[in-house]
Amino acid sequence: MNQALTKIQIPGVPSRSGKVREIFDAGDKLLFVASDRISAFDCVMPNGIPKKGEVLNKISKFWFGRTGNIVKNHMISTDVSDFPAPFNQHADQLEGRSMLVKKTTVFPVECIVRGYLIGSGWKEYQQSGTIGGMPLRAGYQMAGKLDEPIFTPSTKAEQGLHDENISFEKAKEIVGTEKAEELKAISIALYKQAAEYALTKGIIIADTKFEFGELDGEIILIDEVLTPDSSRFWPADTYKVGSSPMSYDKQFVRDYLETLDWDKTPPAPSLPEEIIKKSQAKYLEAYERLTGSAL
Repeated sequence: MNQALTKIQIPGVPSRSGKVREIFDAGDKLLFVASDRISAFDCVMPNGIPKKGEVLNKISKFWFGRTGNIVKNHMISTDVSDFPAPFNQHADQLEGRSMLVKKTTVFPVECIVRGYLIGSGWKEYQQSGTIGGMPLRAGYQMAGKLDEPIFTPSTKAEQGLHDENISFEKAKEIVGTEKAEELKAISIALYKQAAEYALTKGIIIADTKFEFGELDGEIILIDEVLTPDSSRFWPADTYKVGSSPMSYDKQFVRDYLETLDWDKTPPAPSLPEEIIKKSQAKYLEAYERLTGSAL
């Protein structure tokens, strides 16, 4: 197995580090670089998943190419030779895992669309019959498909803090009614189109998170899009209502961590080789199923 690339540095160029990505300032543009880091329970693991960054970057590129009929996006190029200096001199670190993007003014809400009832949405429904504060009909089971996809926004938390689910009314207060309505409509249209396509490839997209920015007064799709890190992907052939389906993502990592005597605060424990291999296989399978090509 190739070595995981968990640290990306371009000498003389400062970067902003997220849990998984490095973001470099390239003048009037940004360079997004997806590392092989993996986080669970809001903690970054000390060892990564080889090729994970490449999978995330290329799946985002794939979806950006398929969703331009709904909304413009920030992607300029994923070809290192197109990048400005000094980035074009660091293909060894950047090849396959980087994207040059437009700078936008980022909306301070995360746009979550749920098509199935699972995770925090299922918990809320069990307690109050609602999701994101909105009442749902009775009779749903765990992992049940919702009658219609639901928009449940959240705040964007600083690193180390948890995002907080908010009502649509609260989202309107934050970004304005007109923009909130636009973000909701675009998010649901993106989810529906992607979920329909993914199903033809044997993948259920249970829910996903979009981020948007504004450029010259226009809403632009940004960040990563419809990846196993920003979405819940389930294999359609093993999906069963009433139980929690296996995901194409960090499921193996989360399940392993749940068996440990670890309080889910940093420092996180190292992952064994077997868990790394199983996780890598899931990420690669998601990529290959969606795009029809091997990495």
